[in-house]
Amino acid sequence: MLRALEVRETRNIYRMLNGRYPVLFNFPMLQRLKLSYCLFLKWDLDMLSGSPLLRELKLYTQPGLTGDLKSLRVMKNTLEKVDIQYCHKIHGNFMELADFPRLKVLYISGNQNRGVTGDIRDMQEDDLYSNEYLYILV
Repeated sequence: MLRALEVRETRNIYRMLNGRYPVLFNFPMLQRLKLSYCLFLKWDLDMLSGSPLLRELKLYTQPGLTGDLKSLRVMKNTLEKVDIQYCHKIHGNFMELADFPRLKVLYISGNQNRGVTGDIRDMQEDDLYSNEYLYILV
């Protein structure tokens, strides 16, 4: 059973992942997913529902990624770290993740289209309770 998956495209395999590959997101036991520089991979945050036990999600420079942050709610009780950088087509309110009981790190930056919004002043007393690191630059 696959528990960790890291895909990073380099010059040697440039454009290897060109299109949609739903199989990449259908690992029910997957706990760590890191995708870096998959410039031609087309996918949506909803596809992560095939990995409900995900604890760590790291997404770097994914121009083909779309979707709403609230799609991560399927992993509400397992996600501990969310690191999303330079994924310009995602949207939603980062406060959708505020009630995740295990979330320790929330890092969102480089979303130039301003599709990710939220106001930290909307936090309730128990929101981001276990959070150790919060960095939002939208």
